[in-house]
Amino acid sequence: TFRRRMAAKADVHAIRIKPEYVRDCQVHPNEEEHGKERNGKDAAHNGGRGQGRCEPDDPPKKKSKRQQKAERAAPGFCTLYARGNCIHAENCKFSHDVEQFRAFKPEDLPGTCPFVVDGKCCPYGITCRFEGTHPKTTENGDGIALTGNEDEWNGLSKELQRRLRKNEVQFPLADAILREKGIRISYTKGCKNAGAATEKENEVMKRERDTYCPTPAHPREKKLIDFTDKTYLAPLTTLGNLPFRRVCKGLGVDITCCEMAMSVNILQGQTSEWALLRRHPSEDIFGVQVCGGFADSIARSCELVERECQVDFFDINCGCPIDLVCNKGAGASLLKSGKRLENILRCTSSVVRAPLMVKFRTGYADREEERVAHKLIPLTKDWGASMVTLHGRTRCQRYSRLADWEYIKTCVEQSNGQQVIGNGDCFTYTDYERCKQETGVNTVMVARGALIKPWIFTEIKEQRHWDISANERMDLLRSYCKYGLEHWGSDSRGVETTRRFLLEWLSFLCRYVPVGLLERVPQKMHLKPPPYVGRNDLETLFASNNPSDWVKISSMLLGPPPENFIFVPKHKSVGWATPSKGTGSAVDQVEG
Repeated sequence: TFRRRMAAKADVHAIRIKPEYVRDCQVHPNEEEHGKERNGKDAAHNGGRGQGRCEPDDPPKKKSKRQQKAERAAPGFCTLYARGNCIHAENCKFSHDVEQFRAFKPEDLPGTCPFVVDGKCCPYGITCRFEGTHPKTTENGDGIALTGNEDEWNGLSKELQRRLRKNEVQFPLADAILREKGIRISYTKGCKNAGAATEKENEVMKRERDTYCPTPAHPREKKLIDFTDKTYLAPLTTLGNLPFRRVCKGLGVDITCCEMAMSVNILQGQTSEWALLRRHPSEDIFGVQVCGGFADSIARSCELVERECQVDFFDINCGCPIDLVCNKGAGASLLKSGKRLENILRCTSSVVRAPLMVKFRTGYADREEERVAHKLIPLTKDWGASMVTLHGRTRCQRYSRLADWEYIKTCVEQSNGQQVIGNGDCFTYTDYERCKQETGVNTVMVARGALIKPWIFTEIKEQRHWDISANERMDLLRSYCKYGLEHWGSDSRGVETTRRFLLEWLSFLCRYVPVGLLERVPQKMHLKPPPYVGRNDLETLFASNNPSDWVKISSMLLGPPPENFIFVPKHKSVGWATPSKGTGSAVDQVEG
């Protein structure tokens, strides 16, 4: 009787799956295979479902950045020379010896170069891992690319990066607005001349003004974007990269936004931060999310991005819950400082021509009486924002418990005519329609639901639950790998970067339960499924949350991983079960 009561209680918090697909044992389907491969190692290190965890005294051994950089440089071949655009010639510190590079180069991967598939010239030449499929007309006799392709927008040129690092870029619009409002420009990191402009700086100022009209548009004159009934993919840290957004565009999403970019890093000309701003031509409505704690850095960075990039709207992040961000006065910590938030919105909206969006959480603290979004949203329209996104959780709540859509409804009622976009726990088209109808939001932004099932946008457009097959899901992964190789490169470094991001995405995809296996449709994102098998071997493989199986899937698409390959999921999206004592700080890892 006690067991029946406990089973009934557990059933409330689990997804109901048809009996013929439920497994009685809670071990991994390939446990015996994994046990043989690991030669009888401790069961905590092999294939239990939700396991694959290391003990606290056996942490994952990560390579230092110096070791990774040294390996990327080995054997010292110049990648710019392979692309046919090395400007250093004999002064280059890397080798231009093609024969030596061929002696160290790994074998080509199976398949065809993604650039050749599209009828383009591969810009990676001899370093491409699919070099054997290159037409000889696109390379010279040594395998050096004759021409390249650039199908992405919003890149950082070397000249702009040099000027940013040498403090030669001026911000006439932002600085004028900041002085007018009496806000001190505190961002001087890396600046050699923080005082009066020198003759050289004045020349730079003149050049900037000649190429850009310094008359700011009035907030009411901005070209507004109507988000009503449009599907919107949230800016997702780590996984909301350009290849993933291209996959979602193919599945029907209308509006996309880049990953969160830190304003100070943009002003410093950091290559990694500017890479987040890259845009594909298929993204017809594209936004840039900027995060910062002060008006000067955000206004300057938005002015720079709008001048150098193609952007349809800006999103000011006031919802990031990460400690590293909040401790700097950015992200969700802006919810505690209404004056700083007002300065940021007023200055930025006066500087940029693109419409301005601001993303909120319901509040900072987890107490109901300390929620502030309903007070801030009506004010944002006067401060210059055209749209507001509201995530129905507090900063302290992070992603635990369900989003509070009743509070979102209250905020919509007090929004003073502002466009409000709701966010939180949208996983099916029925969730999307219910949230819109019950709260009155203009649309619903989809975040984690798109990581688990990116075809949610197709379901919303077609108003159906799509019982997608394992082969169709595999085709989506093939498209992702193709887009990843085009974005990060088809050389060895690009292949492994694509593999890493693919494995991160697989850590979310494994949480999807096919519609045909469910007793009750639809699946709820916050409920865990019992151990189950799929309708074929590939579907069972997709259901595994063991990192070894993710690496196996990546090997089907990108070839075998390098020797001593280690994967540690960055996001804790894998474990449904509560970790046992002594393993609370353990992380999933796998070696290949």
